[in-house]
Amino acid sequence: MEIIAYEMKYVNDSVEKSDIICIPFEVAFFQEYMRIYNECFYEMRKALDIHPYNFLNEYKQIVEKVKDIYLLINQGEIIGSIACYGNEIDDLIVNKKFQHKGYGKQLLLWGMQHIREKGNEPITLHVAKWNNNALMLYKKVGFEIATVERVR
Repeated sequence: MEIIAYEMKYVNDSVEKSDIICIPFEVAFFQEYMRIYNECFYEMRKALDIHPYNFLNEYKQIVEKVKDIYLLINQGEIIGSIACYGNEIDDLIVNKKFQHKGYGKQLLLWGMQHIREKGNEPITLHVAKWNNNALMLYKKVGFEIATVERVR
């Protein structure tokens, strides 16, 4: 099965203000983060036949990345998360019970602001063509497709 992904870029200097505050990743949240992460990517990985469908299963898989992962928490529960690696946004996830309430956009804007605090280089992200909801959100916020990538 052919998998197409887009590299998208945001080149504007300014970013719309986010209404949320994220905290740095805390290991105490790993089990909940792992569950939400796998729930968010399961359908896509299954539809695209990317094995394993539940990718994240051990803390050591993200231990080198946690310094760049941020959580949106409410009353001790993860609403969502975003990773900011340099000028790249990755692994934007929203807990299924909080989806379709605007948190995805708020996390995206928070991540973009976080990156803009460090510089004005283009903000990049990658999204599978399959993930139309994410693609539409990114376009709505101002990202444009820079390259089309054949993943496999």
